[in-house]
Amino acid sequence: MPLKLLVLYGSYRHNRAGIRLARYAVAQLNARGHHAELIDAREINLPMLDRMYKEYPPGQAPEAMATLAAKIREADGFVFVTGEYNWGMQPGLKNLTDHFLEEWFWRPAAIISYSAGRLAGARAAVAWHGTLSEMGMVVISSTVTVGGIAGALDADDKPTGDGGHALEATFPRFAADLEWWANAARRQRADTPPPY
Repeated sequence: MPLKLLVLYGSYRHNRAGIRLARYAVAQLNARGHHAELIDAREINLPMLDRMYKEYPPGQAPEAMATLAAKIREADGFVFVTGEYNWGMQPGLKNLTDHFLEEWFWRPAAIISYSAGRLAGARAAVAWHGTLSEMGMVVISSTVTVGGIAGALDADDKPTGDGGHALEATFPRFAADLEWWANAARRQRADTPPPY
């Protein structure tokens, strides 16, 4: 049965190379028979966190926030595509994520990291691990890392060069790991109500 998957991306920069990687992930997951959707923090444009979704009285949250909350609740799993900014997380993606809490619970999260340099966003991926776990998600062990992002995918989101070759080689196992956890969590949620 197809999974509902959200691919979340958070760069607000003018010339965003990582958006190609996010669109690539959506295309690959859809090609595997799932319903993957890109959630672009810049397009949703939530304000800096003032109140979480749950802190608004019913029906009073901004429309974009309410729409996204529904999509998160309906999803079977999440893919966070994150760049690395000065050894840390992209603030746009972190801000988007923090607007919600219980909506994320009891589903797997997967991390794809990238950077302009050779470490491929690995430090940001490590930072996201603890954050996503604290927010009630199970973070899968498989990751995708892409260094030299500007040269790893072309303008049509097609992998190129060594970075693109590595992406194509690692993505199938990454996707299979996410599928396994998303299907397991879906069955468990259907069988047993969450403990809280």
